[in-house]
Amino acid sequence: MTNSQVFASGPTGNDPEDTEGAGQVHAQTSSIDSLLDEIDSVLETNAQAFVQGFVQKGGQ
Repeated sequence: MTNSQVFASGPTGNDPEDTEGAGQVHAQTSSIDSLLDEIDSVLETNAQAFVQGFVQKGGQ
């Protein structure tokens, strides 16, 4: 039987393409923050109606 090993290198930080996705993370965080702010404002206005949207029929 032959034993083989595979070695892969990670990003070195020297390549400008390594930071290509950094802007996307910031944009996703921003949209998540706005979604959470919207949920917070709905809860402040009418928490009972918000929760009723998640209650299953039949009390389960």
